Amino acid sequence: MIYSQTYQSPMGPILITIDTRLNSLIELKFVKTSLPNSKQPPLIKKITKQLDEYFSKKRTIFDIPIHYNGTPFQNKVWEELLKIPYGNTLSYGDIAKKLGKPPLTSRAIGTANSKNKIAIIIPCHRVIRSNGKLSGYAGGIDKKIWLLNHESN
Repeated sequence: MIYSQTYQSPMGPILITIDTRLNSLIELKFVKTSLPNSKQPPLIKKITKQLDEYFSKKRTIFDIPIHYNGTPFQNKVWEELLKIPYGNTLSYGDIAKKLGKPPLTSRAIGTANSKNKIAIIIPCHRVIRSNGKLSGYAGGIDKKIWLLNHESN
């Protein structure tokens, strides 16, 4: 079964969606409005607890089963993003290099980032341009800035 619940973050509501058959988080995304919360499966409780800890600076690594279903290239990019430590950033070119791809692959990496359905936990907010400037973020550039500032302090 698929369950969704809204989590109230300091940046606004975040929709948590799990698949109980997979016992995995399948989506974590910023939304404009909250859903009424009903039954709370144990995995939802674990995710909200870890998000609370993250936002209160008590957690830097998530321990949540996730399931993502992208192309083989997207999956490789997302696996590489999971390796970026809390408080650090890499450029799109850095990710290309780690994947053994040419620098021009950075656009494809940006596209893979934009398809990431598990914000914060798969930390695409930690990927920036090689010149240090910030580029797009599915949740909005303001949220990317907030997350980077939150992790840097």
